[in-house]
Amino acid sequence: MSKLHFTTKHANEATVQRNWYVVDGTNQTVGRVCAKIAAVLRGKNKAYYTPHVDTGDFVIVINCEKVKFTGNKLDEKVYLNFSGYPGGKKEEVAKDLQKRRPEVIVERAVKGMLPKNRLGRKMYKKLFVYAGPNHPHTAQQPKELKF
Repeated sequence: MSKLHFTTKHANEATVQRNWYVVDGTNQTVGRVCAKIAAVLRGKNKAYYTPHVDTGDFVIVINCEKVKFTGNKLDEKVYLNFSGYPGGKKEEVAKDLQKRRPEVIVERAVKGMLPKNRLGRKMYKKLFVYAGPNHPHTAQQPKELKF
């Protein structure tokens, strides 16, 4: 009686094919859309996902100024920054940050959902966030990604 022997194919940098996707943030909930973006950046949408290899795609987020918060988060959620100096802690409410720099909300949410190591930093570099509807990546012919 012979044994069946299956081998698993692991992805590597040479075998990964990267696509470009555009996500429209209009009327999307921040956490939900960012979780899906993080999954695409990691490559979890592909059949050959390998945890120790960056198999993810490039993601362009447009209209991030129009993302929604649920409940009272727009008025109560606080974003903290610390300069490293004594008294260097700065707080900003989500409503003010969305007016001043709306890209930061999506960037910070996605970055928090990626691995905290050099692989995660490499994945984060494939994220491009823009406040308005225009982006400079038309040459890459990105496909629209709907959630």
